[in-house]
Amino acid sequence: MPQDHRPTGSVRILLAEDQGMMRSALALLLGMEPDFEVVAQVAAGDRIVDEALLSRPDVALLDIELPGRSGLDAAADLRTEVPDCRVLILTTFGRPGYLRRAMEAGASGFLVKDGPVGELAKAIRQVLGGETVIDPALAAAALGAGPSPLTPRERDALNASVDGATVADIAGKLSLSESTVRNYLSSAIGKTGTRNRMEAMRAARQEGWL
Repeated sequence: MPQDHRPTGSVRILLAEDQGMMRSALALLLGMEPDFEVVAQVAAGDRIVDEALLSRPDVALLDIELPGRSGLDAAADLRTEVPDCRVLILTTFGRPGYLRRAMEAGASGFLVKDGPVGELAKAIRQVLGGETVIDPALAAAALGAGPSPLTPRERDALNASVDGATVADIAGKLSLSESTVRNYLSSAIGKTGTRNRMEAMRAARQEGWL
């Protein structure tokens, strides 16, 4: 049976969203719910865990593409560092690969931002009640999508390729030899059916594999 995590008082919410206007609007709308209280707001992914440890939210609403650190990576750490906090991914990018990674990270829900705020409030209450909430259209798409073909190291190599980084730069960042980095990048290019590492990175992001 799913475990019920509903608090006895107000529902304490942490918001992680890098767009200030969107973050403020969400905080305002959620604050209008009589049993909700937004206790922390962050604009960068590398602040999520620290803020959660300070504010002890019942639910963390996380965007995926955040400065400093992905919301998906932060979700995995929240499961360890703040296990009583339920994680609900709220993103513009409804990609099957992102959904799979969110579930692997321990998220309790995955919604896209174009839904009504009433549905978000309902989803927050559902995850606190022990349910898993997933956008129906995305769930259907995910059923037909296979797992990411990229290994963790291939993903690391592609992620480190941003901003025109050289193979030497990537090798230094990942503490690997240049020949090993080339092998990872070559494998990733082959798996994504692209011509070079920049195309491979874009294709992998489009699928939600990064």
